[in-house]
Amino acid sequence: MDTVPLTLTNNQDARRQLHHTVLSLLSVLVGVVSGIGAAGFRALISFFHNLLFLGKLSVIYEANVHTPPSPWGPLVILVPVVGSLGVSLLVTRFAPEAKGHGVPEVMDSIYYNRGIIRPVVALVKSFASALSIGSGGSVGREGPIIQIGSSFGSTLGQIISMPTWQRVTLIAAGTGAGIAATFNTPIGGMLFAMEIMLHEVSVRTLVPVGIATATATYIGQMFFGVYPAFVIPELQTFTFQPNNPLVLVCYVGLGLIIGMVSALYIRSVYFFEDFFSSRIKTNDFVRHMLGMLVVGILMYGLMVFYGHYYIEGVGYAAIEDVLTGRLFQPQLLLLLFVLKLLATSLTLGSGASGGVFSPALFIGAMLGAAYGTAMAWLLPFIPGNLPAFAIAGMAGIVGGSTGAVMAAIVMIFEMTLDYNIILPLTITVAISDGMRWLLCRETIYTLKLVRRGHFMPEALQTNFHYLRRAGSIMTADPKVLSASIPLSDFARIVSTDSVTSHFLVEDGGRIVGFVARDAALRVLEEAGSRLVLADLMERSFATVMKNAPLHDILNCMRAGKTQLALVASQLPLYSTSDVLGLITKEQIVEAVEDGMDLFV
Repeated sequence: MDTVPLTLTNNQDARRQLHHTVLSLLSVLVGVVSGIGAAGFRALISFFHNLLFLGKLSVIYEANVHTPPSPWGPLVILVPVVGSLGVSLLVTRFAPEAKGHGVPEVMDSIYYNRGIIRPVVALVKSFASALSIGSGGSVGREGPIIQIGSSFGSTLGQIISMPTWQRVTLIAAGTGAGIAATFNTPIGGMLFAMEIMLHEVSVRTLVPVGIATATATYIGQMFFGVYPAFVIPELQTFTFQPNNPLVLVCYVGLGLIIGMVSALYIRSVYFFEDFFSSRIKTNDFVRHMLGMLVVGILMYGLMVFYGHYYIEGVGYAAIEDVLTGRLFQPQLLLLLFVLKLLATSLTLGSGASGGVFSPALFIGAMLGAAYGTAMAWLLPFIPGNLPAFAIAGMAGIVGGSTGAVMAAIVMIFEMTLDYNIILPLTITVAISDGMRWLLCRETIYTLKLVRRGHFMPEALQTNFHYLRRAGSIMTADPKVLSASIPLSDFARIVSTDSVTSHFLVEDGGRIVGFVARDAALRVLEEAGSRLVLADLMERSFATVMKNAPLHDILNCMRAGKTQLALVASQLPLYSTSDVLGLITKEQIVEAVEDGMDLFV
């Protein structure tokens, strides 16, 4: 985009844009804070988990290893209930935005609040989500970290004067950085921010996001190591043949099933949210306690009958069992799929704080592995691979439920570090997202906002009207009148000229204002005989160069609170001869409509 000078004649400066270098440096800071925030958040989860489940003070906790049996015995059922009290207190008293899975609130701030997020949200979200996860709630840790990074990006954008688009870019940078630091997936984090948060995809927005995700990944690796979120054994080529057409057909079937389950996952979360809010006529504390009591019962039942809590927290240990071949019984896989879906819906629906990403990985892994087991029984002659189906199921649920299709494919690939899985992943995720769209138009993020009446764009479309420049929109050779002419003379001019909508007013050879025809007609009849045109004119207008893009023209007019922009041959505007034309808001609307015709 060309750099053009923009001025305002009312001496109000438009909000100054930060240089791209400065914005990039700020994105480094966002990445550092997100990476450190991810480490701190994990430590907080560990603290609450060890305290509530094991009765010890420690921040050492490995989510990929099953929690040992609690010394509380059957009373472990009450651990999620105890956690729910703290979560409800934090959310209701300090930051209602911290309730739920976090990403919709960030999206809402972008599209409906100019990227403004209260700084306190990050702090409350951290403690509330850590308490939810640490006490056994079936939620993920990516949503809170996204809110932490996004909140910091927004805070920077509020402290430092910058346009809204730059503040939103820092929010997206925080989003991508949070994902990258959590899962050690820098490319996936960047794509997630692009698909979910950015309303403009360009060099000026992608560079800061990329810098933030890379920085956060590096910081995360300092704390967590260079290994992916899941240790997945290399897929054996003799049992995994991704180019076999029959195998690919199996992944088509998996995509269809996963797509239906993605829609079920979305609907289930909001079904229980409506159930708790409408059917249980009590306060938030009691509703959340009841929901978590059921989760505690399910969790303890699994420990009694199967030896592990399985569905508590993020559930990464169970996923690891599937990927390493330790968990393969189809009946148990299906049971865990159902119970995790139920536990997640109960946890979020009753009022917890936490993400939906990790539960989606769990659900997808169990369902994918169960599907792979069924294919091995039904079609024993097909070279199948149980971990491969589980991996595809993970990507399919994430992509289908969140709508972040590219991010889901790339993130799971970054976790496996095996290029052979790309084709099955792509097939499964694409079909899953398509099937989900047929059954449920909204994603798990956008449905929450639509229920509030805050609609989200269905797609990122090129704004072709932004390609229009001032010279192609303007009315050339505008009519210029002297500020000193009597209004009676101006009335005669208006009566004989039915074409001109705006008259420019000059004084001493310089433009000093303008008069809109429609506005003038309403007051001319009542105007006094001694009044001149200067008494009627509006003095505020914007001034732009001929090659100024539509986006900058709008920003200039908005900053000047004016309905008209002058197109000049040079800036500053010295004389009437420098005026090439004028642009009204009506002309801008026409330009936008012309650009939208491509999508109608």
